[in-house]
Order: sequence, then structure tokens, then C-alpha cells
Amino acid sequence: MNITVLMGGTSSERNVSLASGIRIVQALRSKGHKVIALDPARGLLSEAEEKKLGEGTVGVEPPSLESLSKVAAGAFLPNLTTMKEITGADVVLLALHGGQGEDGTLQALLDMARVRYSGSGHLSSALAMDKDLSKKLFRAANVKTADWLMQPATVEQVEGYLGLPVIVKPSKQGSTVGLTLVKKREDIAPAIEEALKYDDEVMIERFVPGREFTVGVLGEIAFPVGEIISKHEIYDYECKYTPGMATEVFPADLPDDVAERMQEQAVAAFRSLKLRGCARIDFRLTTEGESYCLEANTLPGMTELSLVPQGAAAMGIDFPELCERIAKLALE
Repeated sequence: MNITVLMGGTSSERNVSLASGIRIVQALRSKGHKVIALDPARGLLSEAEEKKLGEGTVGVEPPSLESLSKVAAGAFLPNLTTMKEITGADVVLLALHGGQGEDGTLQALLDMARVRYSGSGHLSSALAMDKDLSKKLFRAANVKTADWLMQPATVEQVEGYLGLPVIVKPSKQGSTVGLTLVKKREDIAPAIEEALKYDDEVMIERFVPGREFTVGVLGEIAFPVGEIISKHEIYDYECKYTPGMATEVFPADLPDDVAERMQEQAVAAFRSLKLRGCARIDFRLTTEGESYCLEANTLPGMTELSLVPQGAAAMGIDFPELCERIAKLALE
């Protein structure tokens, strides 16, 4: 196949996307496909740029908002659909995370250009990115999710309805960027201010104590459940992308019935948002054995430390085969 991999972009998850994208490029080439690497913010990647990315790491912090604004100033997202590298590809494989690459904007442009691409469509992408709307759809599909409020909310409302601690986070963001675990009432306002740097809508969610799990879904088939054991209290950006800061166990050490129920909930969440292709559904499990769905990721990370590739490996699917399956699903 002739495949163009879109990677990088202008969101706060730019570095993660570049790390994911270069691995996908290398994996698909190893399967004999003709692959082009394209950054919507900078253009086609040279051989030297690809080599540098392949030797680099994500880093312990997301890029600064100032640096991202400079990158965004040169972006040419609306022009993508006129590029021969896009229109001439058999499939465009999306390795973008967050922002216009994952919120349905790019997907709508590709739909209008009649370009086949990996992952979910524009409506499903938008729904999954909006944590408020996705949680409402989870509940409609009987997928348990923690109680939440949307800003504006008073401290009294937060304490009365949710209690403490709570998670404060941008409603449309990923990789825990702008997210804060709040344990004291006086820390609620600063946490909201931090989240507002990344989105104009902020979610305040009841914190679910317990263990953290994830389930990859590929074409409505659930991968083995994985457990994330983080060195921090929450699985934050540093733990996700720094070697040694978290341990992932695939398959998770769970009773069969608990694991099967979580897989069923993952597929139900996948269907509730009308997702397609590959996605990742995240959970917290209480000491009482109740699982709560946190969110759905429509373009999950594909870095060396990412969770979906580990889940696929536990199912006997190596990384090049996983990437090829994602590309083939986009052609169906």
C-alpha cells in the first residue's frame, strides 16, 4: 500500500505524536509498504529528520504553550487535502494526538476530500474528545463512569456533590496535560486556572481510588486488559513517557470474570461513541471490584512505552502487524 502517516501537529501532545508516528512509519516499511511521513505543522519529513526522531524521546513535560504557538503559526492544515501525498495515498494513517488532529476537524476535511484514513470519523472523534459528552453517552450505554461537574461550579457544589479529592482537567485534552489531582478545597481554583490554559471547558470529576487499567480495542475486538502501576499517584505525562516511571502488566492480574467484564465495558464504550479502527479505553477499579470508565482515546499513543502496542503483543500481535491491521481496517 501507499501510506501517508500524519504526525506531529500543533497540539500539546506534539512530541508524543512524533514519537508514535516515526515508529509507525518504520513498522509499515518493514512490512513492505511505501510510506511517507508528513507533519501538518512543518511539511514532509526529510530522511535526516526521520532519523533524528527515531533516536529521540518524548521528554518528561509537554512542549510549552509559547513554543506550540510558534509551530501553529506555520501550520497548513486546510491545505492538506490538496497535497498529492494525501490525495494519492491508498490510506492516510493518523498518528496525531489531541487538538485538530483528534477532535474531528482533520477527519471532516479528509471526509470532504474523500480520502480514506485510519481511526474514527469526525463526529465520533469530536464526541470522544469532549469528556463531558462522552461520559453522558457512556452512561446511556450502561458503562459506569464517575460523577462530574463542569465549570463553572462553586467550591460548595464540588464538595457537596463530588467530595474530595477530585480530578480537575481540560474537557478536551489528552496525556493528562493540564490535569490536577485536588485534595484540598483551596486548591480547586488554581487547578481550574491551570486547566483553562489548555481548554475553555473544564471538568471536575470525582476521583476514583484504586488500580488503573486499560483496554485496547481493534475493530470491536478487545485486547487483554492491562494494569498501569505508576510511580506517581496518578498516571501523569512524566510516568507515561519516561522509562522506569511506570510498570505495565499485560495481561493484568485479575480474576477472569473481572477482566471479561472490563473488556465488555470497553467494547460498549467503543460502540457508544460509534468509534472505529483502533481505540483505547481507560478504567479505574475500586477495592470493591467496581470499574469506572475514565475516557476513550480515538488515536492512542504508539510510542515504545504506549499501552495499545503492549495489549496487542499480549494477544500475539507484534507492532508491525498491528500497524498494518489498522491501515487495512481503514480500507474496509
